[in-house]
Amino acid sequence: MKSFLCTLIIVVAFGQMTAVRASEQTHRQAAEALLGLMDMNKLLSDSLDQMLQMQMKQNPQIAPYEPQMRAFFNKYMSWASLKEDMVKIYMAEFTEQELKELLAFYQTPVGKKSIQKMPTLLAKGAELGQQRVQQHLPELQQAIQESATKKSP
Repeated sequence: MKSFLCTLIIVVAFGQMTAVRASEQTHRQAAEALLGLMDMNKLLSDSLDQMLQMQMKQNPQIAPYEPQMRAFFNKYMSWASLKEDMVKIYMAEFTEQELKELLAFYQTPVGKKSIQKMPTLLAKGAELGQQRVQQHLPELQQAIQESATKKSP
């Protein structure tokens, strides 16, 4: 009887582990499919190009170093270097069902347009953020200076 119970427990545990692995595999497949549909490779590449161009525009003195900066970003911020981590992030943030729903959305005309516009939206948002910081930088500098003055003996 003990042998039967042990065998039953092992079979049930193995079945559960197999189901979890299968569930994780389909979850991963959904995340990879979504990222593929979103053309994350191109999205990252376009976003990096726009960010780099914005940096060159705001800091012309770094323009001579563009090739080195581009090589650095391609090495550490490319799709090839980020894919596995991005899949894990999407799996952590979305259930398999949610990923499938996002897949369905991104296959619609509006979903496709949102993918196409994403690099521009991200670049414009980053540019807006940088403009706001630049516009109000003296206020931040003053607050830091006042705080430093108060802490000095």
